[in-house]
Amino acid sequence: MKPSRIHHVAIICSNYEKSKDFYVNTLGFSIIEETYRAPRNSYKLDLRVGASDQIELFSFENPPERPNRPEACGLRHLAFEVENLDESVALLQSKGVETEPIRTDEITGKRFTFFKDPDNLPLEIYEY
Repeated sequence: MKPSRIHHVAIICSNYEKSKDFYVNTLGFSIIEETYRAPRNSYKLDLRVGASDQIELFSFENPPERPNRPEACGLRHLAFEVENLDESVALLQSKGVETEPIRTDEITGKRFTFFKDPDNLPLEIYEY
């Protein structure tokens, strides 16, 4: 097996409307499809990121909290490429999103920073 690309990243949120607003209106992702699943009392929101990448945003009643150990096994963070890091940081901050200080990747020499979604999931913007 040799996958050709990542199809999607799935995120479970604690407050669907708040997270939907964040990913659509703050980050600017477009909605592909929104589905309400009555048997689960749950939403599934498919979002377009860039030309072909997707995020699936799920809501479930009373999801367990994510362990907060920065070096625990598992997905560490989700990173998005941006053309201009300074403009992207300014836009996030103008919408009330706190960002960490900009750093430089010691291996690639590229600049990046981190911020959090409404559930404190770590997100990164990385200048290409």
